[in-house]
Amino acid sequence: MTALAVVSAGLGQPSSTRLLADRLAEAAAGALQGDATVETIELRDHAHAMVDATLTGFPSGTLRAAVETVANADGLIAVTPVFNASYSGLFKTFFDVLERGSLDGTPVLLGATGGTARHSLAIDYAMRPLFAYLRASVVPTGVYAASEDWGSAESALAERVARAGAELAALMRARPAPAKDDPFEAPVPFERLLAGH
Repeated sequence: MTALAVVSAGLGQPSSTRLLADRLAEAAAGALQGDATVETIELRDHAHAMVDATLTGFPSGTLRAAVETVANADGLIAVTPVFNASYSGLFKTFFDVLERGSLDGTPVLLGATGGTARHSLAIDYAMRPLFAYLRASVVPTGVYAASEDWGSAESALAERVARAGAELAALMRARPAPAKDDPFEAPVPFERLLAGH
């Protein structure tokens, strides 16, 4: 079974960012033909823990579980609202908390929401460089949804969502399964534990 993690940085409830994240996840899971488990992480639920983690240097509690979900996923969908022509601070803080190398080679689909189509390039000039730095493998199609895209029969949003979901599924299928660390592979000898090492 393939693990797909979804990160939504929407602030409201309900949130158009979460709505876009759910549609992208549905498209990707459909393209994977039911061979995927989907776990969605709402960053607003971890806001205080993320600030704590930036101060202490390590995530704890439910934030730690969210970080492990993303780090161990076979694919990732990351969606943020656009504020001041870029991703939100909440979104950036979460990816600041991840350990270096957590997303190496991970297939990632990017999405963003905003009030008008004027901000649609934020995916390409703000989000793609961030995920390039994190050494993720980002699919070609990013999906931006402006307010006018929701509920409009003339919008091509559904087509973009389907295309991006299919691209993510194809990249996930093509990627070899990442090697998982076995904590029991090289145990510390009992004598060393007794000596306090």
